[in-house]
Amino acid sequence: MEFSPNITERLARARADLRMGVPVVLEGGAVVLAAETLTAERLAALRNLGGEPSLALTSRRAQTLKAPAYDGDVARIALPADASLAWVLSISDPADDLRAPMKGPVQSLRAGDAAMHRAAIALTKAARLLPAAIVLPIAQAAEFARAQNLTLVPASAAIDDGLSPLNPIVSARLPLSVSEAGRLHIFRPDDGAEEHYAVEIGRPDRSKPVLSRLHSACFTGDLLGSLKCDCGPQLRGALAQMGAEGAGVLLYLNQEGRGIGLANKMRAYSLQDQGFDTVEANHRLGFEDDERDFRIGAEILKRMGFGATRLLTNNPAKVAKMESCGITVVERVPLKVGENAHNHGYLATKAEKSGHLL
Repeated sequence: MEFSPNITERLARARADLRMGVPVVLEGGAVVLAAETLTAERLAALRNLGGEPSLALTSRRAQTLKAPAYDGDVARIALPADASLAWVLSISDPADDLRAPMKGPVQSLRAGDAAMHRAAIALTKAARLLPAAIVLPIAQAAEFARAQNLTLVPASAAIDDGLSPLNPIVSARLPLSVSEAGRLHIFRPDDGAEEHYAVEIGRPDRSKPVLSRLHSACFTGDLLGSLKCDCGPQLRGALAQMGAEGAGVLLYLNQEGRGIGLANKMRAYSLQDQGFDTVEANHRLGFEDDERDFRIGAEILKRMGFGATRLLTNNPAKVAKMESCGITVVERVPLKVGENAHNHGYLATKAEKSGHLL
């Protein structure tokens, strides 16, 4: 019997390690430490290994720093010999960009391969950390990982863009205010990431297009009633419409903050308070406009037996993704609710920069 973890389980360990500040090792030869959870002690220990460590950033963050990203989507920043923990954090985190705009000197590396740095960025994003990591090339990576009791993963697996299989765990009747004929389904991915939910209203006919919505979790809007977004009103409006029609499926996907996690979402909010719009804030943090994976919603609908939908959304990207995943979208049903004085600019940015039909 084989008890050792497979590659999916090792990647889950790697994400957890990085969140705790523990280094991980990439097959092919590199030690990786997440910039956000880096400590002065581990930075010093890394330097004691010798070699030339560098800081991996996304091209979005590099653009803010006016640093060339010679590798396209990733920039490799040379780590100065006297670089402190504070220096690493100032380069990685835009929190004090306006207070201290003159960073550096920052030197982008041009020679060499960026595969390890690209894998490091993918791991930090998957761990819902700032997309920045210290990378140190090492020889005999497997031996080093064993000696230090560190998680070892292939770089290629870290950047694999495949969708982890989703498994139905349980479903149970859940009477709701919009419909007493409610049912909650729980789906768990194989990769140990967040579970996702499907709220089924009534008994939708699997042979017909189902009224559905891809709704990404929004702690601040859905639970706290935040006025900075329209998420809460959209959630309640979608459920109300499904209740009124007597059938529907709301897919509640745990992809907070457009897929960057709640902590990074709050970082983006802080940047918005400094005058940046929602897209600009994401870019300064090192993220793309939208990091969500809508394939999850399409897969859940398939697992529930649906092949076509009337999709409640203002976002054409959701329609395109569902279609590309084999779910026929027979109708885009608008969901224009929740605009107020606090989120007017946010909604305008979604329309102008993200193509939402508002």
